[in-house]
Amino acid sequence: MRLFLLSFVATFPLAKCTFYPSCESEIYCTGEILKQVQMAKLYDDDKYFVDMKLRDAPEGTLNFSQLREFLNKYFEPPEQEFEPWIPLDWKENPQFLLRIADKELRDWAEKLHNLWKSLGCKIRAGVKEHPELYSLISTPHPVVVPGGRFRELYYWYGFVPNGGRVYYERRSQPPFLTLMVESYYQATKDRSFLRTALPVLEKEYKFWMENRSVVVAVGGNQYLLNRYAVQVAQPRPESYSDDVELAEGLTEEAQQQLYMEMNSGAESGWDFSSRWFLDGQGQNSLKDTRTSHILPVDLNALLCRNEGLLASFHRLVGETTSAEHYEKARGERLKAIEALLWDPERNSWFDYSLVTNTSRTAFHPTNLAPLWAQCYSTPSMGEQALQYLEDSGALKYQNGVPSSMTASGQQWDFPNAWPPLQHMLIEGLSNLNTTKAKEVAFDLAQRWIRTNWLAYVKYGHMYEKYSVEGDGKPGGGGEYEVQLGFGWTNGVAMQLLDQYGDKLSGCTRLSSSFALGLLCIALLTCL
Repeated sequence: MRLFLLSFVATFPLAKCTFYPSCESEIYCTGEILKQVQMAKLYDDDKYFVDMKLRDAPEGTLNFSQLREFLNKYFEPPEQEFEPWIPLDWKENPQFLLRIADKELRDWAEKLHNLWKSLGCKIRAGVKEHPELYSLISTPHPVVVPGGRFRELYYWYGFVPNGGRVYYERRSQPPFLTLMVESYYQATKDRSFLRTALPVLEKEYKFWMENRSVVVAVGGNQYLLNRYAVQVAQPRPESYSDDVELAEGLTEEAQQQLYMEMNSGAESGWDFSSRWFLDGQGQNSLKDTRTSHILPVDLNALLCRNEGLLASFHRLVGETTSAEHYEKARGERLKAIEALLWDPERNSWFDYSLVTNTSRTAFHPTNLAPLWAQCYSTPSMGEQALQYLEDSGALKYQNGVPSSMTASGQQWDFPNAWPPLQHMLIEGLSNLNTTKAKEVAFDLAQRWIRTNWLAYVKYGHMYEKYSVEGDGKPGGGGEYEVQLGFGWTNGVAMQLLDQYGDKLSGCTRLSSSFALGLLCIALLTCL
């Protein structure tokens, strides 16, 4: 067992902390209208109201008697901001389809490819001309939205906030922009674009280092790592009534702390999970969420990968001094990750608690994020991490790897499996230079494609998450109904079909299991 001396505990002492509203809009982020409408629960989803368009300027809407009549008079339903748009580079028969050997999967992939046309949106000029009437933030170019209740672009705008609505302005999302630029550069080799993008990438990196970092002292050394921590001590506008009801019975200071932690949990993308509960074992509840008190493995692995990429990008454009700066930063982070997050006894990385000064040893796929980020010092650590994964019990589910082994009722817990986590795990294992790791990676890809395909056959939709229980079953739990669309699900499925298309099989060829064969035949007969 490691004994650490923690000289700096990163919490927000509320008396000393400056808090901000979610945004400055009195309609969409603060004010009595937001409170009255959301607490009256006129809509099944609080996000519906804050996505509505005002018919008139806010100054004319502050007096009202009956909420529903008031809303009908002054607001229009969501999705009035967009006009249909098909991406200009969309092609009817992309090359990756030809690499998919299985005809059933190839036909399905073609349908997925067609979904981009329904998820593409162009923002109407009126949003830019009258921003006071919308929660949507105008962008000059068309966008692709995830789908369902997520009817806006996610993760952009200066410091890169959570999404393209004014009520997301104070919180971010995991910083993947640098990796997006990497993907674009790999496809185009456009150094001019890379040079233009670098200041934006550095601006995002600076935000995370100045606003989301902490220094921890261990054994006479100081280590800097990052966390999620949003300085907004108000209910989230898109989940207003949920947050208010959750905070009932708490003191005003405790309510502010909880609201800040809920905003921080939303910033993590894991909204919500026992991962952020005080003890992380499901014995506590959502009210015990303490996201800002935890150093997450995946966030720090991602920033480690970003630092390596920023160094490479600067070398590509001839900026050696800047490249050396980011190489040094990556080296320092690697030391910090291995000092605080790596557990040599359990053979894995774990989130770190700034309250107990110990590892949080619950299983999450993100424990293995350093494999994906290639942010570890010796090959043996990769082999040990694979053994940890096999010993965890997470590989026993035929439909994917669950987000945790804790059934808390939250959507980022058991039995839900999420596309980005499957992709991160598969890519991380495929990066290891061992036959065994690559075999496990392919097996997980086959399981995930099968789950997606079966659900599509049964329901005709792609979902944001799936259950590891049953066959082709959408996930559940959390604050809202499972969403259709769905951007990251489609993207992960197509990437895996592109990478493994010559080996993946559709349901009717996947297994010699008699029961599975009967299930597949029954599903196909119903089409």
